[in-house]
Amino acid sequence: MTALLTLDAVSKAFGRVVVADSLSISIAGGETLGIVGPNGAGKTSLLNLITGNQPPDSGRIVFDGRDVTDVPPHVRARLGIGRTYQIPRPFAGMTVFENVLLGATFARSAGSSHPDPTTAAVSALVRTHLVDRADVPAGALPLLDRKRLELARALATEPRLLLLDEIAGGLTEHEVGDLVQTIENLRDDGVTIVWIEHVVPALMAVVDRLIAMSAGRVLRDGTPSEVMADRTVQAEYLGSEVVA
Repeated sequence: MTALLTLDAVSKAFGRVVVADSLSISIAGGETLGIVGPNGAGKTSLLNLITGNQPPDSGRIVFDGRDVTDVPPHVRARLGIGRTYQIPRPFAGMTVFENVLLGATFARSAGSSHPDPTTAAVSALVRTHLVDRADVPAGALPLLDRKRLELARALATEPRLLLLDEIAGGLTEHEVGDLVQTIENLRDDGVTIVWIEHVVPALMAVVDRLIAMSAGRVLRDGTPSEVMADRTVQAEYLGSEVVA
């Protein structure tokens, strides 16, 4: 399969703290990649490097055949890279629809299939099951709906590559199941997904491929079952009780 995103020997450090140590990762179009690892492994920094929120110290980042290493975040968004953040921070005084419309208006991909931002925003609300909450102030939403809103804002940009940062964190088991179904639908629609998550069963239900990270490096890369069965991954990052 042709790579949609390639990180070529990408390195990043903050002083002595290395968050990316000559990382080389390729992600194919339509692939769903999960990333696990302990706090400090470099997972969120990896997403920040992909979106341009943090510049690499060295190496290249190529998206859809274009070197985007020095391209600013807003341009990468319009090229088709969208993301969610671990802690949802919607504009609390605005409605759900208004929040999503902002993403559709200012960061929508240049290859958008929708004729206008309103249509793109409505489509994102439908895909995240938020249509009936469209007129609710974002600040009044419970956690699951805030997570859905975070996802809807990213989808309103019509990304070809969707980056998810701990989107299942803090949810109940039932709520995680609901969110997993939504993400499975996005996968089945052909959206390329990179998903960082500590809720390992959620990843196992969705991803095609799993990477375990440690100190800015890839510890293991393979099918979810292969990575989860790796003794080093079990011992150092997931714990035997998680994979039992």
